[in-house]
Amino acid sequence: MPHADSLISTLVGAFVLAFVFGMLANRLKLSPLVGYLVAGIAVGPHTAGFVADTMLAPQLAEIGVILLMFGVGLHFSPADLMKVRKVAIPGALVQIVSATALGWLLGRFAMGMSNMEGLLMGFALSVASTVVLMRALEERRQNKGEVGRIAVGWLIVEDLVIVIALVMLPMIILTEGETFKAADLALSIGWTLLKVILFVVAMLFVGGKVLPWILVRIAHTRSRELFTLGVLAIALGIAWIAYQLFHSFALGAFLAGLVLNGTPLGHNAAERSLPLRDAFAVLFFVSVGMLFDPMILVERPLSVLGVLGIVIVGKTIAALAITHMFGLDRASGLTVGASLAQVGEFSFILAALGVSLGALRQETHDLILAGALLSISLNPLVFVIMDRLGGKPPNPRKAGEANPATA
Repeated sequence: MPHADSLISTLVGAFVLAFVFGMLANRLKLSPLVGYLVAGIAVGPHTAGFVADTMLAPQLAEIGVILLMFGVGLHFSPADLMKVRKVAIPGALVQIVSATALGWLLGRFAMGMSNMEGLLMGFALSVASTVVLMRALEERRQNKGEVGRIAVGWLIVEDLVIVIALVMLPMIILTEGETFKAADLALSIGWTLLKVILFVVAMLFVGGKVLPWILVRIAHTRSRELFTLGVLAIALGIAWIAYQLFHSFALGAFLAGLVLNGTPLGHNAAERSLPLRDAFAVLFFVSVGMLFDPMILVERPLSVLGVLGIVIVGKTIAALAITHMFGLDRASGLTVGASLAQVGEFSFILAALGVSLGALRQETHDLILAGALLSISLNPLVFVIMDRLGGKPPNPRKAGEANPATA
């Protein structure tokens, strides 16, 4: 039975330690995400000292997932994606397939995993962190240029694949004792796809008229609190409806953000929801850290190195090959490769779903998290290496020039 103050204790412990370790990571020129994950490890059940409520933390993290996906929808730009579609769409899909295949090979033949567990581990490792990517590009002043557009478009495609996967995986993964029936699976997938299509159409056409009207009415009250509350209610409410229909908060939250993105008040909605997204995103990363057993680094160092090799070496080589095939110059290819040589938030969501469905063991989840922690920490070093190999643009002014491959 949880104590009456367990929510407050969990929030205080999570926020205070996340701030302390986040600041420390920032001083060390690392992503603050590393600090948030370490804060989760510090308050988790696998380390000594204060232990946060392990029942409350995942529920708070679920709100973080909803607001993260809502933010992805709010910042999703079909126009920007179309500008780089010839590189970003096939590039992201080929890299996902490549990393998934590498994960399956490593898991199946080196770690003794089942086919499903190996595939799911590789799939989780194939997705890069939008937060880490944007921070790296902003530091290099490449977020507005050609390389930035390609890398962000690449991540948008990965995010869309993740949204679809979060809806479809519960149907594809069989629980223990279930037998594979192709007809039943096809019927289930077909029915779910039909519901998804109807839901998307309803959101884009009906919601596209109703939600902006609601926001305008709220804006007329001239109350910042009501507007912020309205945005939060829309994000959480639609995510809950999607969960009831498809057992996926992510799809509803993404669509809610996508619909509001195209409205006159979309910018205000993004601005109002940003503090909430930041706060609950921190709780999400802390919650992920709580599930991590750091002993995996001692007990299975070779497995950790194998996972890290897929993320840093495998994904980078795949990105370099793809960008070269589409005619990008060496500097752009190296920068895109370095940008994607890490895994983050959506890898954690996939891994958590895999554990909840019984398709991933806890130690495999720990391997994925170890790969994420190390790859995010090493990402600045990867950029330094890529710069030495010719990845740094010779003139920042040229970063915004168009490339024929993106036309």
